[in-house]
Amino acid sequence: MLAFAPSVLLFVLFCISAREDRRRFRNAVYLGLTCISLSVALLAQLRHLPGGIGPLVALMVFAVPALGVVALALFLIANGVTMVRKEGRSFGNLLSLLAGLGIVALLVLMVTAVSVGSAGATGPVVTVVLLALYVSFLFLCFLGYAFLYGRIKVRGDVDFVVMLGSGLIGGDRVPPLLASRLRRGREIYEAQTARGGPAPVLLTSGGKGSDEQVAEARAMADWLIAEGVPAEHVRLEDRSRTTEENLRFSERIMAGAVPGYRCVVVTNNFHAFRAAMMARKARVNGQVLGSPTAAYFWPSATIREFVAVFMEHKVVNLAICGALVVLGVLLTLATV
Repeated sequence: MLAFAPSVLLFVLFCISAREDRRRFRNAVYLGLTCISLSVALLAQLRHLPGGIGPLVALMVFAVPALGVVALALFLIANGVTMVRKEGRSFGNLLSLLAGLGIVALLVLMVTAVSVGSAGATGPVVTVVLLALYVSFLFLCFLGYAFLYGRIKVRGDVDFVVMLGSGLIGGDRVPPLLASRLRRGREIYEAQTARGGPAPVLLTSGGKGSDEQVAEARAMADWLIAEGVPAEHVRLEDRSRTTEENLRFSERIMAGAVPGYRCVVVTNNFHAFRAAMMARKARVNGQVLGSPTAAYFWPSATIREFVAVFMEHKVVNLAICGALVVLGVLLTLATV
């Protein structure tokens, strides 16, 4: 049973950290390390299984992920083609395609290195694989915890529902992506009033871009009012240009109006966890909820969010990547 001690310890750390604040990325890392240590502990117990069951289970444990990687690569490539066809050829829309091609390139590199059997190629290949494993581990941590975070239910009444802007169509019209956020915010408003709670203020957040005729907050407020929300229950934050400013400026408005306020921030589901991390930094007292996003849009958007989170912790991440490169160089020198 000692084999499971690291898993129990890591899970306890995860629970403590998540209880203190659900909006930390370290929660995702603790959860990922818990899953890895648990998997290792379970594999260590295979030798106690009767007959040939142990090797069969081990084969399945390693074969399923291998097949899953191939399937993931094909899915990302197909999704990337769909993104380009529907959304255009911007770099952000190419992310899922590039990720799929990157996985294929890594698999080809590994197969080629094994077939050639060159000692000099061992170090570089191992370095690339280690870097890929590290980034993949962080991505899976991000993906798994973001999924769990998206299942969080906000209990009790809130004073504000903050809806983050995302750009307008034609300079003055709400696009479907933003309408999804507004619809989710209105649902929270209606659910709270339906159960007899005080009507929360719907705080629309977004400034006026250089290519926009009106501030995003104004267009969002007009959309809500047209959908039946009383104008007196809508308030605007119309100065922000980024998500960080959305949250910081909205926090000032809420704290000034209701000291000790409680709120819900609404964005799209792929953006919810990173927005929650930013809300924590801005000292916003509330959780972030996600609204639905078109299925084809989700993979590239999620990869983009992960890249942003990775770079927000670039000092630690680049230091670890640098250490892996040094390890690869040393291995190359040792095998030449």
